[in-house]
Amino acid sequence: MKRVLGVDHGEARMGVALSDEAGFMAHALETIHVKTTNALNRLTELAQKHDVANIIIGLPRNMDGSYGPAAEKVRAFAEQLKGQISTPVILWDERMTTLQAQRALHDAGRNVKNSREVIDQVAAQTILQSWMDSQADFGMPM
Repeated sequence: MKRVLGVDHGEARMGVALSDEAGFMAHALETIHVKTTNALNRLTELAQKHDVANIIIGLPRNMDGSYGPAAEKVRAFAEQLKGQISTPVILWDERMTTLQAQRALHDAGRNVKNSREVIDQVAAQTILQSWMDSQADFGMPM
């Protein structure tokens, strides 16, 4: 089974996570610094290096389910990535993932204020794990 890449899109940083080969667990992979690294190129490199089947990008939604300006930026980024890579790009609801990541790090004894890069990676991990769990619930192959 191929791996899956998860992305927590951000203006300054993008967290990236990668599934295990069995498709059961998402693991934090890296943080892309958007100001100094071409995120499209880096995600393309990672997708090719790890031979991923899909790229899951967190799509921000308001708590009422509506979309705001951040969602439009993510959609535009996803369209650019789709134009650069043949790997399917899937947008996935990311509501509450950053909060979940902060809580997980706090529970693990990490200082949340000093862990921004890790928060981005854990948010990507949470997005990816959520998508993988939904696929398993429906018996769908990844």
